[in-house]
Amino acid sequence: MSYQWLTLWSYGETFLTAAWLTLQVTLLAFMLAVTLGLLAALAKASALAPLRWLSHCYVEFIRNTPVLLQIFIIFFGLPSLGVTMSAFTAGVLALGINVGAYLSEIFRAGIQSVPKGQLEAAWILGIPRRQLFLSVVLPQAARAVWPAIINNLIQLLLGTSLLSAIALPELTGTATVINARTLLYIQTFSVVTVVYLLLSNLFAWLGNLAGRRMFHPPLVTRVKKPAWWARKWLTNPLKRENAL
Repeated sequence: MSYQWLTLWSYGETFLTAAWLTLQVTLLAFMLAVTLGLLAALAKASALAPLRWLSHCYVEFIRNTPVLLQIFIIFFGLPSLGVTMSAFTAGVLALGINVGAYLSEIFRAGIQSVPKGQLEAAWILGIPRRQLFLSVVLPQAARAVWPAIINNLIQLLLGTSLLSAIALPELTGTATVINARTLLYIQTFSVVTVVYLLLSNLFAWLGNLAGRRMFHPPLVTRVKKPAWWARKWLTNPLKRENAL
C-alpha cells in the first residue's frame, strides 16, 4: 500500500499544475459571469423591450439546457462556423456564460430588494442615475446576495470538472490520465477529492472574510461608564445638593 502512495507522490507536481489551471479557469470564468450577469440583470430592468427580450432569452436558454451541452457547442460546434479556440478559452467562455445566467437572476433579486423609498428620495434630491446605482443600489444589493454569489463561485469551481470532456488538463482530467497510467483508482481520485474540498473551503472562507470586511455593521460608539465614586455621587441627590 505504501508503494502505491509513493508511486502517486511522484505525480505531485502534475496535481499542483492541474490545481493551478483549475483556479485560473474558475476565476476568469467567474469574472466573465459577474459581468454578463450584471448586464443581463440591468437589461431585464430596462425600459427598452428588445433588451428585456434578449436578457430573457439568454437566461431561459442557459438555465434550461445542460452545461455539458453548452461546452460541446462552443468547443465542437463553433469551429464549423469558422470560430476555433483552445480548450482553455472554450471552458472559460462556456462556464462564464452558464453561471452568468444564474447570477443575473440573483442580481435582479438583489436590486429589487432595495426599498423604493430610498430610490424616490434619491430622485427628489436630484442624484444622477449612475451615482444612484453605484452609491445606493449596488452596495445594498451586493450585501443581500453576497452569500449566493460565493455559492455560485464554489459551484463554478466544481463545474470545471466537466471540462475534462474536452481534454482540458484540469484536476479531474489530470486524475483520469494518471489513473489510466497507474490504475490506482482509490488513491488518485481521493487526492483530487481532497484538493476540491480544500479549494471549496478556501473560497468559502475568503468569501466570508470579504463579506465581513465590506458589509460589516456600522460601528457603535460605546460610552465609557463613570467610575464607581462618580456613579454613587450622581445617584445620591443629597450629595449633589450639598455640592451645589
